[in-house]
Amino acid sequence: MSEKTKSNIISFLSLTVGAILAAFALEEFLVPCKIFDGGITGVSMILSHFTHVPLAVLLIVINIPFFIIGWKKIGHIFVLKAIYAISLFSIMSAVFEPMEDVTYQMLLAVTFGGVILGIGVGLVIRGGGVLDGTEIVAILINRKWGISVGKVILIFNAVIYSIAGIAFGINQGMYSFLMYIVTSKIIDMVEIGLESAKSVMIITDDGKELADQILKRLGRTVTFMEGTGHVSKGSKDVLYCVITRAEIFEFKRIIAESEGSTFTTIADVSEVIGNHIKSKG
Repeated sequence: MSEKTKSNIISFLSLTVGAILAAFALEEFLVPCKIFDGGITGVSMILSHFTHVPLAVLLIVINIPFFIIGWKKIGHIFVLKAIYAISLFSIMSAVFEPMEDVTYQMLLAVTFGGVILGIGVGLVIRGGGVLDGTEIVAILINRKWGISVGKVILIFNAVIYSIAGIAFGINQGMYSFLMYIVTSKIIDMVEIGLESAKSVMIITDDGKELADQILKRLGRTVTFMEGTGHVSKGSKDVLYCVITRAEIFEFKRIIAESEGSTFTTIADVSEVIGNHIKSKG
């Protein structure tokens, strides 16, 4: 089986499982407690409450204009995956709707509903799709005016939660916003991965010994770069590598035990592409 075929299968499974989990969280936790999701899903939930049009129908109908825009402006593959994910999300919402609700306790609904929804949306994103047309608009706004996708979605959701607070009471608006925070964190964990990576840069007078220790104790390969001190004008070794959060403590011990002058920075890495970050030797 080719790598492309494996990738397509994984993408399809991720989109499918993610859409089903998101629909379950929506119908079994959020809708019964009038806790609203953001984006088009939140708009659909509010409209469904007042118009009595089935939520599953609104999820499809309201997203159609965004599909058309995305098809012309972003790309066919992305939009096809979004159409599949949102269609399955809508169908499964209709399937779960008549089932007995899991809980009416607000905090339980916020916590467990938010976690399950976050896992679902995160899997869909990892599969290369989206569950909400708002993200398509946010991408286009980012391209045209340079406003970040996250900021556009946050502004849109702030409006939705404000409407929810006015229409259903301030408590519902606050619970919905709290659920959004929980969901956002879980989406990040699923999209990036539970074993989040850290990039490390070390500036030192003698990098060979440090590189040897990092390789020996952490199994991490190191990239060497050359640098020059602004004040000292002397030659510096600049080391770069990627480690996991669990390896930070041991890495700091390696730096503390090293001789000579070192300057080290540790930063978050949102994604690692490639396989050559750890020695197999």
